[in-house]
Amino acid sequence: MTATEPELRDLFLASLDGDAASYHRFLQRLGALLRGYFRHRLRQLPDEVEDLVQETLMAVHTQRQTYRRDEPLTAWVHAIARYKLVDLWRRRERREALHEPLDDDLAVFAAADHDASDTRRDLDRLLGQLPNHQRLPILHTKLEGLSVQETAQVTGMSESAVKVGVHRGLKALARQWKEIT
Repeated sequence: MTATEPELRDLFLASLDGDAASYHRFLQRLGALLRGYFRHRLRQLPDEVEDLVQETLMAVHTQRQTYRRDEPLTAWVHAIARYKLVDLWRRRERREALHEPLDDDLAVFAAADHDASDTRRDLDRLLGQLPNHQRLPILHTKLEGLSVQETAQVTGMSESAVKVGVHRGLKALARQWKEIT
């Protein structure tokens, strides 16, 4: 059974208040969600999935006191999982870079990387202006590649609400974009 946002949040909040059994159930359910999340993104590296699940669970454990109770739990966990995934890619790139020859053409790629980071920063700023019921469905479906059903489970929203949130959120983003360009 896949856990929903309200169920995970209730278990996590109970665990923060000292309920060890709730924390155990939270970690089990979250572990299952994380396995699906990482399996979906690491199809070419299946051996890395369990390591990332464990790293993420450890990070959730060590950072649990930083969680703000008024925020969606899955968004907080998603940020941690995404950072762990990025860390994996960086570690792999460093290892692979040791075997690649250096070229003079790297300046071309540096400019493209700078443009991409500017674009990502702008997108994050625009998304940050949207309400959660629009921002989270866009983040999960359009940027992270989750299905509508997976996004509904993660956010605790209905599938219809996810679809509406994406549609209205994209329209709002388009309006924001026109205002700044």
